[in-house]
Amino acid sequence: MAAPEIDRRDTGHRDTGVVPPLDAAPLAADLPARLAAAAPRVVVLGDAVLDQWLTGPSTRLSREAPVPVVEVDHTRGSPGAAANTAANLAALGARTEFVSVLGDDADAATVRELLTAYGVGTDGVLTDPTRPTAAKRRVLADDALVARFDTTPRTPLDAGVRETVHAALREAVEGADAVVVCDYGGGVLDESTVALVGSLHEGRDWRLVVDAHDPARWAPARPDVVTPNAGEAAWLLGRDLGGPDRVAAAEAAGPELRARSGAGAVVVTLDRDGALLLPDEQAPAHRTFARPAPESHTCGAGDTFTAALSLALAAGTPAATAVELAQAAADVVVGRPGTSVCATGELAERVAAAEGPLLDAASLAALVDEQRVMGRRVVFTNGCFDVVHRGHIASLNQAKRLGDVLVVALNSDDSVARLKGPERPVNPLADRAAVIGALSCVDHVTTFDADTPVELLELLRPDVYAKGGDYTPEMLREAETVRAYGGRTVILDYLPDRSTSAIVDRIRGSAP
Repeated sequence: MAAPEIDRRDTGHRDTGVVPPLDAAPLAADLPARLAAAAPRVVVLGDAVLDQWLTGPSTRLSREAPVPVVEVDHTRGSPGAAANTAANLAALGARTEFVSVLGDDADAATVRELLTAYGVGTDGVLTDPTRPTAAKRRVLADDALVARFDTTPRTPLDAGVRETVHAALREAVEGADAVVVCDYGGGVLDESTVALVGSLHEGRDWRLVVDAHDPARWAPARPDVVTPNAGEAAWLLGRDLGGPDRVAAAEAAGPELRARSGAGAVVVTLDRDGALLLPDEQAPAHRTFARPAPESHTCGAGDTFTAALSLALAAGTPAATAVELAQAAADVVVGRPGTSVCATGELAERVAAAEGPLLDAASLAALVDEQRVMGRRVVFTNGCFDVVHRGHIASLNQAKRLGDVLVVALNSDDSVARLKGPERPVNPLADRAAVIGALSCVDHVTTFDADTPVELLELLRPDVYAKGGDYTPEMLREAETVRAYGGRTVILDYLPDRSTSAIVDRIRGSAP
């Protein structure tokens, strides 16, 4: 396998590379490169797997049974599970150390070779000759999955090997910026490991991120973040996240999920429904929106998500921005079959693509018509979005939940100046569009020069017109236009004490 070329230069102590805090969740196109340059040191602890694909043509059925005969002509291997998380971290620029246990077999040699190719440190990867290396092998007839056969370690680690794992972990966490635990029930981690991680984490300033089939097991370690999927969240709660809106159910269960996992924040990954960040009660939930992909293309996407999230948090990036970055990284790998790795350049390209150009009204109308034909519900909102803050992010996330496609219309620079005064906007239209377009909840960005978006509303005829909670329908002249064509106006929730004008005044007041 050809691994990507990765710059392994040590940039020095982590404090020299911390990404400056951001006030909101939009991604800047240069953020992946900045994180790679910061090169935080991340330790990954957990269960390693060899993912392998055996592919070839099939032109006949077997005489022993009605199954296809696959003439395997290509075998491809990838690091899987915790090893895949480590490989993704290294590919994104982290100085990565892996602590795990492999068998004394050919599969172990393959995993070690793959990890070394990606630049992962493997001094903490130990050998236990009494247990085979975990492996998942898939047989494909051309692109069709025919069978999967697994090798699963059945015996627990003996006391001597486990103590060696603990010693390797103690050494690895010295000087770390983050520790990522990947606990998939493979037997490498037990309650004594939970206790050790908790004691090492206590009083330290590195981030602890836990990705576990049973997050409750890690509650004593007080993780900073846990990343359950929908099934794991349901297991944690003791009930299903069913019903028509899994996102709403997960958000409502936020306090319970944090309490049961012992975590400061929970990020529930919901595959096609994106991800939901549930921070403490002082901050609103933040949702990302995923790029749709076939189920067969989602293998390992959760590992990539956890890796990008951990990298960003290790470098000091705010949680909402880190989750957006993680979603973008996951979107890169779900576009490919099999277990895959997202590198810095690919992530930067994905983020930059989200900052697409402003759509003119005619092009946008054509796109909206196509999406309406496909039965998609169109939501429209507008504003200056000059200095984006938490209130904007919360409103846009809420607006997206009202339908399937979110269109954001930005006031032109001249329009902003008429509404806000000659010293505004602070950021020109192109910059404002890049920031708003980088949000995963926003599908299309356009602009208008009038004081109200009435002409755009008449042209696009969105199903829902959404406005921030500092308005009422009576204050909106365009509400009558929406009512006339049969649409609905929705006033979004208001997040108090968040004002662009107040932020600008505060900045100007503090200037020398």
